[in-house]
Amino acid sequence: MLPEKKQILVVDDEANLRRVLSAQLGRDGYEVHTAEDGEEGLAFLKEHHIDLVITDLRMPKVDGMDLLRAALRDDPSRPVVLLTAHGTVDNAVEALKTGAFDYITKPFDQNEVRVVVKKALRTRDLASADATRDVTAAPPRGGSDRFGIIGESPPIQELYAILERVADTPTTVLISGESGTGKELVARALHENSSRRDRPFIKVNCAAIPKDLMESELFGYERGAFTGAVASKPGRFELASGGTLFLDEIGEIPTEMQVKLLRVLQESEFERVGGIKTIHVDVRLVAATNRDLKREIAAGTFREDLFYRLNVVPIALPALRDRRSDIPHLCAHFVAKFNARLKKNIEGIDPEALERLSSHAWPGNIRELENVVERALLFADGARIRLDDLPEEIRSGAPSAAVTALPLAAAAADTSFAPSTPDGLKEQVKAAMSRLERDLIERALKQTHGNVTHAARLLKISRKGLQLKMKELNLRERDPE
Repeated sequence: MLPEKKQILVVDDEANLRRVLSAQLGRDGYEVHTAEDGEEGLAFLKEHHIDLVITDLRMPKVDGMDLLRAALRDDPSRPVVLLTAHGTVDNAVEALKTGAFDYITKPFDQNEVRVVVKKALRTRDLASADATRDVTAAPPRGGSDRFGIIGESPPIQELYAILERVADTPTTVLISGESGTGKELVARALHENSSRRDRPFIKVNCAAIPKDLMESELFGYERGAFTGAVASKPGRFELASGGTLFLDEIGEIPTEMQVKLLRVLQESEFERVGGIKTIHVDVRLVAATNRDLKREIAAGTFREDLFYRLNVVPIALPALRDRRSDIPHLCAHFVAKFNARLKKNIEGIDPEALERLSSHAWPGNIRELENVVERALLFADGARIRLDDLPEEIRSGAPSAAVTALPLAAAAADTSFAPSTPDGLKEQVKAAMSRLERDLIERALKQTHGNVTHAARLLKISRKGLQLKMKELNLRERDPE
């Protein structure tokens, strides 16, 4: 589907503040919804797709902390930003340790709001899928579920052995692997199986933080350190003290910041931006990357001394195509998960469909598999997921799920097609995307008996966006059955 406006929910009992934030965020290109208290906010979240929640901390009926916990239970990857007065900053810091993305102190300036919102939404876009946090579903009979990780293939057995030795130590760990292999899941397993399990687990996606904000994000800042710093604010190292700090996409850290990070790893101390007081912390660091850091060292973009400081215990996660025997266990896990979430009652997956799932290349790894199972379960009409419920590229046994492979595969089968220019290939890609979009929309409308509002919710876009796309594809809106 084409990109839609990000959906933001603002929850605050002050009507004027709701109006101000709605106007600003609306000008910035977001679709904004409001609720006057936490109870109304919770009800709205249950009925609508929301990408970001901005909520006051103190409200009648349901306060910001309760709303935070409920929002994270519903969708752990959805960021929640707290609004707080100066007198409740300590509560906001506690909220960060509970799982809030960030907090903004009142009164705030528009630029601060703009930066935090942009960073939060970018983090959501880059974040691992829900499966990297939701590991509570029971595995299928005969499967394995140790450390919250599902699988029993030889590479996963080796991972279990490493975790048993390393989890309850302060040793720094560097997790590598392709995107979607479950790096955050392993980082959480290290934390939750250590003596630090009752202390904070703080995640930082380094790819989501602008370079000029990296230092203040990691180390915090003092009041007046820069324009907009109206109050002192702790960084992620401080928030993680006593617990675990997970630096995801560590290869994205700018070279000038790598020296400062190296010092913290060596000395366990730092100063806030604009501050002179040395702060000591006790942090277990876990880092992750999908890059080849040795190649980055050779290119001069990553410090060799920092690499060896991080690479005390390396954990290389296997791609899904290298652990195909785990795919049936993962599929069973996802079916149970989405049955509960989508209120479905799918019994399982037909053998023919499971064979196709097991033979697929999975360039997106577990994240891609999860998305495919969710989509198939959503559109399945029978008691089990059948081959016809799977995406076309998996049904046909296409070697890759990449959209660009679709027109190229068609070209291989049709000798009359030979795009000799980039524009010709672009038109073929566009046509393939239109076919995929049409198929998704038709399935959603069938599943919801023609109800456009419910179909838009299934597709996680706005009703207006779905209507525009239907008009573009010449799909007529029909009365619900």
